Amino acid sequence: MADPRPRVEYLAGFCYPLGGLAAGKPRVLCHGAEIFLSTGRELVYVYDREGRLLIAVYKFPGQVWHLELLALHKVLYVLCAQSGIYCLSLDQTTRSVSRDKEDGGDDQDSDDGQVGEPPVPVIHVDPESCVLPDASLHAFTVLDDALITLALGPTQWKMQLFERPSPGEDPRPRGQIGEVDLSTCTPPAESQGASAAPCFLPVLCCASPPGSRTPLGHSWSSEGVMLEGALFGLLFGADAALLESPVVLCGLPDGQLCCVIIKTLVTSTSALGDPKALVKILHHLEEPVVFIGALRTEPLAEEVEDIHCDCLVALGHHGRTLAIKASWDEAGHLVPELREYSLPGPVLCAACDRSSHVYHSTSTGLCVVDLAQEGSPLDPTESDGAPGSLPPLLYPDNLGICSLVTLCVSSSVPEGGAELLALSAKGRLMICRLDPHDEAPQPSRVTSAKAGQKIKQLLSGIGTVSERVSSLKKAVDQRDKALTCLNEVMNVSCALLSSREGPRPISCTISTTWSRLQLQDVLVATCLLENSSGFSLDRGWALCIQVLRSSQALDLDSAGSAVTYTIPVDQLGPGGRREVTLPLGPGEDGALDLPVTVSCALFYSLREVVGRALTPRDPFKDPPSAECTPIVLPEQDGVCLPLSEHTVDMLQGLRFPSLGVPYTQALGPARDPIHTFLGTCRVPGSQPAGPESLRAKYLPPSVATIKVSAELLRAALGDSHAGVSLGCATLQWLLAENAATDIVKAQALSSVQGVAPDGTDVHLIIREVAVTDLCPAGPVQAVEIQVESSSLANLCRAHHAIVGRLQRLVVEQAARGSSPPDLRLQYLHQMQANHEMLLREVQTLRDRLCTEDEASSCATAQRLLQVYRRLRSPSLLLL
Repeated sequence: MADPRPRVEYLAGFCYPLGGLAAGKPRVLCHGAEIFLSTGRELVYVYDREGRLLIAVYKFPGQVWHLELLALHKVLYVLCAQSGIYCLSLDQTTRSVSRDKEDGGDDQDSDDGQVGEPPVPVIHVDPESCVLPDASLHAFTVLDDALITLALGPTQWKMQLFERPSPGEDPRPRGQIGEVDLSTCTPPAESQGASAAPCFLPVLCCASPPGSRTPLGHSWSSEGVMLEGALFGLLFGADAALLESPVVLCGLPDGQLCCVIIKTLVTSTSALGDPKALVKILHHLEEPVVFIGALRTEPLAEEVEDIHCDCLVALGHHGRTLAIKASWDEAGHLVPELREYSLPGPVLCAACDRSSHVYHSTSTGLCVVDLAQEGSPLDPTESDGAPGSLPPLLYPDNLGICSLVTLCVSSSVPEGGAELLALSAKGRLMICRLDPHDEAPQPSRVTSAKAGQKIKQLLSGIGTVSERVSSLKKAVDQRDKALTCLNEVMNVSCALLSSREGPRPISCTISTTWSRLQLQDVLVATCLLENSSGFSLDRGWALCIQVLRSSQALDLDSAGSAVTYTIPVDQLGPGGRREVTLPLGPGEDGALDLPVTVSCALFYSLREVVGRALTPRDPFKDPPSAECTPIVLPEQDGVCLPLSEHTVDMLQGLRFPSLGVPYTQALGPARDPIHTFLGTCRVPGSQPAGPESLRAKYLPPSVATIKVSAELLRAALGDSHAGVSLGCATLQWLLAENAATDIVKAQALSSVQGVAPDGTDVHLIIREVAVTDLCPAGPVQAVEIQVESSSLANLCRAHHAIVGRLQRLVVEQAARGSSPPDLRLQYLHQMQANHEMLLREVQTLRDRLCTEDEASSCATAQRLLQVYRRLRSPSLLLL
């Protein structure tokens, strides 16, 4: 058959919502010259085709989902969303219009905005016209004497059968005469919200065998499809064929195609057994079913008047099509032939005519396929399959009409032709006539060999283009991912840089404690990374911790050794925490040089995330060559955001075993195995030998003192140490970052003896003293901080830590505008002169030690120690 070219005639235009009409909701029905139209809103139009005018407009309380017309009884059934089914008598349309005109009915222009038509009154449907109120109804179909509905339950669909009254009686159903549950693979998405309109509605279609009767004995409605007896028996079984009962076909949004025999549904209330046995699943399209219909694929004899369809068709939303037909196998048995096809999608609506054509509309246009067995377009002489079977492939023909949202096949058409009544996505009502005499040019015949070669070339080209598209898509995805990551880096950077004062959105807190690792006491630093921002630190972020050890503890300008630890930060979302623990020392030699500076920063590597996206290359357009090399980022390229810096000094590294703080025996420097052996073999009661024991026995401990104004300390400490003496508060302030601060505070100590990392003792003593001769007003109350240790190096480290804290305290108080009291300048000049004299004496004694012999150098060394002791205990007062 030649493909007919359509002739389109536009009848009227209707107002449509913004974005076009929704597929599946609009509906067009035709009865003689009257057209019943719903655009998916709350209005139903009645249009006169011959007079080219709008007869009436019915307004319902909600969105109209479905229409059904009983032409013999002139009754229109309407399914309204979240309301139920309404019944309108078409005989009362003219009287209702006349009555509304006399009452001054509403102008349709103000309600729907119809374009290019005279004002038409809007008839508000009376709530009493709702014959079946049920908010869960999603679909229905009507027989002469029965009303079949499909309702949505919490987890499954429910089919119900109601008895429809006779003409002239109350249109409300007399009562329910049967019901059955239809199970679904997955609960429908629309069940989650009662007010949300579903994307897809179920599809119901009634099918019957030749000469069938409805359950209550009346004749079959003209709305149903009549199937051949052979196909009907193969599809629905012997029970349906013997009972001559109509069957309801149901296509669900999850893709199931099932059927229920009407007469068995009526008698199921008194029957025993499982009610779900009444439901038979024919197929699963695995996509929403949008159309179920039947057609005739084989020609009828001339003497046959009734047309019985020999093929059942179901279409899915994405184009998957199912066709079922009765055919003979090789053994001569009648079997159901089932074929699946793939048509262009998405399918918005579909319809079948009296011949073998299926019309379906997509977003690109209206297409038609022919299910009659014919040759392929490349060679019409070729045909696969036995005579009378379904074609192996379908070749859709685009009719060149804009996308349509609903179709209806008219019955008054010339023989061999077709007439479609349709509504476009823009709300235009049109008639599409397909005349078989207006034939399109036939394609030229080609041989099978040439056709196969052409197909191979096309497939090869498609494969090449597909690979290129895949490569380009991968490059675009990489760039999109890189841009997303850079945007995240920018957000995090702005959040950190804009919060220099106050709490930071991303912070790193550092604390120290002693721990036992591998039979050795180790000072451990714990870095706690907290994300208080609204951003997530994903792949590419790293926490960099740098530990700077000074080679000379007191010489801050000397070059030190630095070690950097890099820890990847993976999926640290808002409110997340990440804790990192690392050892500070002692090292292999058993020594721990304090102070140690620990610095934390966030680092984002551009090389890891952005490097691959800088030079994406099309392998089909730009082949690799020696001259075309990708740009490589340096390894250090990245974004570094400093978080915090913390200095670990001697006061934080002290341990206090005398206070009962749990700790293990401190390990000193690594000892020589021979000395260890000799020490174990010495006579009991003898004195230990060695430089440490000699220094502890014959030399007094080194002492350093610092005097601080009591007024300065009280102003700095404030109310945080109320209730204790100033000496106790000062000691608690000095050891605030030490793990023993809670015990010192609980015992209210003003002096404490600790152990340095190398095992030597360090004694801290706090006294309250009065400094005279400094202020004319009288003695100045002060606090004397004294440090004692047998190790001069540890004394210097502890002294440096105390001075550092006092320097910060003085700077803070100076910023607050505090001023010192009046001082005696002559007393200060005298102390400065005394210290200068002591320094000159130190230089003289050191020069003398280089020239004197061993006997006289002992007295010089003792004098030098005395001078050093006086320098470490100056008479200066920190105000």
